[in-house]
Amino acid sequence: MMRNPRRGANLGLVLLASQIFQVGIDNIPPVTLATLGLNVYLFLFPAAPLMSACVSVQEAYWHRDWRRLLLSPFHHVDDWHLYYNMLSLIWKGKKLEQRLGGPWFAYLLGVFSLLTGLVYLLLEAGLAELTGDWSYGMQCAVGFSGVLFGLKVVNNHYNPGDVTHVLGFPVANRHACWVELVAIHIIAPGTSFVGHLAGILVGLLYTMGPLKKAMTTCAGLVAAGGFSQPASHFSSSGVSGRRNYPAYDSTYPPRGMSEEEQYQAALRASLNDRGGSAPSRPEYGFQIPPDPTSEEIRRRRLQRFAN
Repeated sequence: MMRNPRRGANLGLVLLASQIFQVGIDNIPPVTLATLGLNVYLFLFPAAPLMSACVSVQEAYWHRDWRRLLLSPFHHVDDWHLYYNMLSLIWKGKKLEQRLGGPWFAYLLGVFSLLTGLVYLLLEAGLAELTGDWSYGMQCAVGFSGVLFGLKVVNNHYNPGDVTHVLGFPVANRHACWVELVAIHIIAPGTSFVGHLAGILVGLLYTMGPLKKAMTTCAGLVAAGGFSQPASHFSSSGVSGRRNYPAYDSTYPPRGMSEEEQYQAALRASLNDRGGSAPSRPEYGFQIPPDPTSEEIRRRRLQRFAN
């Protein structure tokens, strides 16, 4: 059923559409554009209510609702949540899809989307076990931000000489994800720290070898041909990916800017064109607090585990 946003609550969608047309639909690689379209479609026509799409240990593991692993990355809390995540996806997709090739990038997105949810569940379950606080198992997360953190790790790995600006301060790419992870949760504690950490860990599993090797092996078994490996120019030579951007309007965003600078420039341009301002919300995901009605269930589970 179509979502019915509150009046005036669609500014994020309007700005996202404006940003897409400023970049140029033809300049957004096809897999990135399709992923963007899927996220927008599921925002307008959600496959499940938000509380039935978010992923948590309680719902996915205890209640065996594993479909949440597929639903949670592609559903968003509101239009601003969607806007920030999709704007970030555009810039990361423009770099990585050209470098990897469309088929492998699509493969990477699918694997990262699933694994980020699984690692999130493992981390939350581990925290619950270590602290004895089983409310960790009830923390429900939703949004594409965990996958974006994973993509950022991959992009930074192949552009080690670049610099990312975090809260206005330049940070070397090799440290950027960790600095950003902490910074986001200082300025916006409502975001899912564990969900973002899960994305970083998945990205590291890929860049450090195990996940990439497993994906290459699986791809080789499924498809005979060029899909068995990422594009041959996907190397850790340290050459900046800025030289390999797809063609786009040279006036927007300016060439030679870092990915983070492009992102911020795009955000400012979209907002300034309309004289508007974004709410004080980061461009990453959200953690949905447990339903108050579930407190009794929580007490029962705590009692069960205490016995």
